[in-house]
Amino acid sequence: MSKTFMGWPAFPKAAETATADAPLRANVRRATHTIRTKRAALVGERPDWQDLRDTAAALKDDVLAHLDTYLEQIEEKVTAAGGTVHWAGDAEEANRIVTRLVQDTGETEIVKVKSMLTEEIGLDGALAAAGISARETDLAAAIVQLGDDLPSHVVVPALHRNRSEIRDVFVREMGKHGRPAPEGLSDDPEELAEAARLHMREKFLTSRVAVSGANFMVAETGTLCIVESEGNGRMCLTLADTLISVVGIEKVIPTWQDLEVYLQLLARSATGERMAPYTSTWTGVTDGDGPRAFHLVLVDNGRTRALADPVGRQALRCIRCGACMNICPVYERTGGQAYGSVYPGPIGAILNPLLKGADDPQTASLPYASSLCGACNEVCPVKIRFTDVLLELRHDIAEGDAKVKHPAERVALKAVAGAMGHGALWNAAVKAAGTAGRLVPKNAQLPGPLRGWTDSRALPDIPEESFRSWWKRTEGGTK
Repeated sequence: MSKTFMGWPAFPKAAETATADAPLRANVRRATHTIRTKRAALVGERPDWQDLRDTAAALKDDVLAHLDTYLEQIEEKVTAAGGTVHWAGDAEEANRIVTRLVQDTGETEIVKVKSMLTEEIGLDGALAAAGISARETDLAAAIVQLGDDLPSHVVVPALHRNRSEIRDVFVREMGKHGRPAPEGLSDDPEELAEAARLHMREKFLTSRVAVSGANFMVAETGTLCIVESEGNGRMCLTLADTLISVVGIEKVIPTWQDLEVYLQLLARSATGERMAPYTSTWTGVTDGDGPRAFHLVLVDNGRTRALADPVGRQALRCIRCGACMNICPVYERTGGQAYGSVYPGPIGAILNPLLKGADDPQTASLPYASSLCGACNEVCPVKIRFTDVLLELRHDIAEGDAKVKHPAERVALKAVAGAMGHGALWNAAVKAAGTAGRLVPKNAQLPGPLRGWTDSRALPDIPEESFRSWWKRTEGGTK
């Protein structure tokens, strides 16, 4: 997708707009509740679910502790199997490598398997600038691309669209990029899927270059794995002459046996299925079978930065299942685009600041896009403690050396700390608050920057008597 989140407003502003969009909220709520209900039923079938989560977390932690060794093993095995490995430190370098590889083939249109990383680095835009059209083949990703839209979920990028909106996009846009939508297309899901299938089949059979990501890389053999639901991934992986896989360095796992653990967790957590309909694996190149050239582009783009954070590095365990989004009350009310990134929801609230640093208002606001209810901790299949990371990031933003601060918050907290450090002053403040509480109306609006808190909340009742006063008067409730 060539459209990007560049210049997107910070979360508070974007969320204000999103929460006022009733159809958006209805679409998101319907989709997330459906997926999480299916997930809960299938997780309940597995008495060893917690054991699988523990194992998956431990495996990823081992990988992150020895990432250099596993990456060298991947390079060795992929090269031995006839592939070529490229290393990219950032988005610009990754885009430059992929663009050059496509240009070397002479092709000007390629097909893609849905990949969060290629969206993260803005690959489609970089290819378009070089005169190369990259066509998404995943149904949801294609809906987003055809509609000149932006993704809102890591598994279902078009989750914010309903069937009628999708039909309108197909009718209006498909003919501009290949086979047009059938005459009289309705919003029936089967008809929409068939229209997409016919449109994509033309791309599969004519494109000689495919770009993919990977859900996992098996260091033991240099094998890559993609999990998907439609078969478009397998078409791209097998029909193209040249396959370019762009993968984050954290996606490595040690052995094939370890892959078994993640495959049991991923489908249940992502789509509420016991097993993904299509699980494709490939190792290098094989004469007479599949692509004749395979390139693996290993991308850092802030991952070593996240790895250096002793609390935050657990975010690199993420297997992009989206379970944290489907359970999150903030995501349900704002949708994914409000986060200003291809990684929305709780994982976006921690991963984006870890990858980029809190250097701009949009990134700095994301750790505050959470109620800290902890529901995401409970559903994460790799046991990421989102609330721990969120609290650490909030501390870093408030106290660290980032260019973006929350000055009003810092001043207020310092004032409170100063008052609490002087017993007489604090007791007087508490007593004054109790007296003032009787005078404050229920629907009062706080002044200045504090007004944002009361825009959507009623002021709580302020007790006339402080806890300390009550304790002293009743001797801890014994009188």
